[in-house]
Amino acid sequence: MKLVIQGKNIEITNSIHEYVNQKIEKAVSHFQQLTTEVDVHLSVSKNPRINPKQTAEVTIYANGTVIRAQESSENLYASIDLVADKIARQLRKYKEKRQSKVSKAKTVEVIESQPVVENLIGDRQPELPSEVVRTKYFAMPPMTVEEALEQLQFIDHDFYMFSNLMTGEINVVYKRYHHGGYGLIQPRPNGNGNHGKVANNISEATGLKAT
Repeated sequence: MKLVIQGKNIEITNSIHEYVNQKIEKAVSHFQQLTTEVDVHLSVSKNPRINPKQTAEVTIYANGTVIRAQESSENLYASIDLVADKIARQLRKYKEKRQSKVSKAKTVEVIESQPVVENLIGDRQPELPSEVVRTKYFAMPPMTVEEALEQLQFIDHDFYMFSNLMTGEINVVYKRYHHGGYGLIQPRPNGNGNHGKVANNISEATGLKAT
């Protein structure tokens, strides 16, 4: 298993490295046959308005599936403990889903078909960050809506962007907090370049900022 540890506004000392290695190795010990790479990102916020400040994020690549967990607290070691426990639960859930043939069939029922809404934000004003503070790159293999919904369960986010296997378009599945269930965002099929607007609609449809 490949373990990569990175830090932002913090020096990764030998003691921190050893602690992360010990906790993460214990968390994935029963799932090493599924795990190919583990990325750990530790950060300390310098913004006085952000609390708690010490954050530990773990991303695991398991046979083409991305499993992610993030925890924050006032103590970095406590954040590492919390995220190790959380990623272990995520891996257990992933393993159980792999072993269950029935669960995949049931995911189709939670995707709710919604008509296209002309105005997603109403009277609200969308808030955009003043600058790009972090850039992420990830593989986007074509998949079905059901497979994308399953991926959403493992990334500790409110939405998941994917390449639709059936249409070749970029789609987004997201959690519907106010009405329950899940939603699906698709580009309008009019050839006017709406593909690029899909990502901007995520925060508008969910009422949350994408991070």
